[in-house]
Amino acid sequence: MLFYKYYDTPEGQDIYKKAFVTSKYAALTGLGIGTMDVLMYSHPKGLFNTAYRFGYFIVPMVGMATTFAVTANAVQNFRGKNDELNYFLGGAASGAVFAVWQRSGLIALPAAIVLGVAATIKKQAIDNNYTFFPQIKYSAKTAVNAKSDWSLVKDVEELKTWTTG
Repeated sequence: MLFYKYYDTPEGQDIYKKAFVTSKYAALTGLGIGTMDVLMYSHPKGLFNTAYRFGYFIVPMVGMATTFAVTANAVQNFRGKNDELNYFLGGAASGAVFAVWQRSGLIALPAAIVLGVAATIKKQAIDNNYTFFPQIKYSAKTAVNAKSDWSLVKDVEELKTWTTG
């Protein structure tokens, strides 16, 4: 299950696996943001306070990711259609979780709209084979390439007069 990708199965299937995948990425993101907060801003004292600050970021992000995956796939199963509305509703539900996390009812509608539109754009990108972050192609001759010839002078075939044996 650790190597499962979100789009390995069609929409509406393997909801638990999809929720796990989105939660895994959200937990890693929350860990990074929590580390930045602990080291640069909040400077908590003690193990409990540090764990609380990490949890402040990780738990809601995992909740938002799980809410998106479950809502989008449940709506897919309920409607029987695979379109952008499923992703929009999943993003809107995640926006509601974000508003609860921030304890602000005023931000609920804007967060739902922004996350719903972002999820819709992601769905359209998947349907049209568009990648937001393409693979970086490195040049053939780099310092880490073991097949590179680092000699100062190239071999000249005419000078190779030795034989084996």
